[in-house]
Amino acid sequence: MDEFFRKMIEGIGENPKREGLLKTPHRAARAFEFMTQGYKTDIKEIVNNAIFASDNDEMVIVKDIEMYSLCEHHMLPFFGLAHVGYIPNGKIIGLSKIARIVDMYARRLQVQEDLTKEIAQTLMRVTGASGVGVVIEAKHLCMMMRGVEKQNCSMKTSCMLGAFRKDASTRTEFLSLIK
Repeated sequence: MDEFFRKMIEGIGENPKREGLLKTPHRAARAFEFMTQGYKTDIKEIVNNAIFASDNDEMVIVKDIEMYSLCEHHMLPFFGLAHVGYIPNGKIIGLSKIARIVDMYARRLQVQEDLTKEIAQTLMRVTGASGVGVVIEAKHLCMMMRGVEKQNCSMKTSCMLGAFRKDASTRTEFLSLIK
């Protein structure tokens, strides 16, 4: 990947041998590897047996989870907050695992719509929850610094599964609690 970034620097008309750019291909390659580490992450390693029996059947919410991703169309960042809720059905998941699931999918080339759905489906699958709700609000640099150049807009996506989709009062409770 270092060589790819070196060629990219040359491709824009810069000199990769210039002092300030000498180590840039290596640094950029490592940064890109970090930003896409979700491809090398396995859900079993993330959950790491942190599923616990519980008779709690009340909504559990983790809100304001910072997330950073790369738009699969332009490979430019989008970033924002994810809000995740679920209703346990005999099992709860370790709190930090929810944020790690968000990161696992965010650290891939993505569109926000799919990211939202992947998080919800995975949490539903690993916990067997009665329902899962995920809302993501993000700003997209592909829209802010190029194209239409709209600086103050954000995108909101949601995915509601199980009780969050079927029961309007459950959905309303979740949406009111994440505000």
